Amino acid sequence: MTTSTLYYNPNCSKCHAALALLRERGIEPQLVAYLDQPPTPAELVDLLDLLGLTDARQLMRKGEAEYAALGLDDPGQSQEALRAALIEHPQLIERPIFVHLGRAVIGRPPEKVLDIL
Repeated sequence: MTTSTLYYNPNCSKCHAALALLRERGIEPQLVAYLDQPPTPAELVDLLDLLGLTDARQLMRKGEAEYAALGLDDPGQSQEALRAALIEHPQLIERPIFVHLGRAVIGRPPEKVLDIL
């Protein structure tokens, strides 16, 4: 049974660094290329809960063009709309996200993945 998952972008240097840190410690997480396999609505809610985030905006890459184009900085956007935007535009999801034994952390910087080991 897999106890660790790394949501990553294979073209991201921070994701590669986080994976290398985990492998150095003997952890081979299940890799989820979230751009190709975005989380389902239920998985996204679970991730937000595991990360302790109450606002889906906290998981967003605010520098992405879609963030501004979709008006996601509008405080009137509902959490449901923000979560839908993350699923429809997975490039907005901050990365990497490491899930291990019922806990999760955003690997920014990559060393943060070690915080939950």
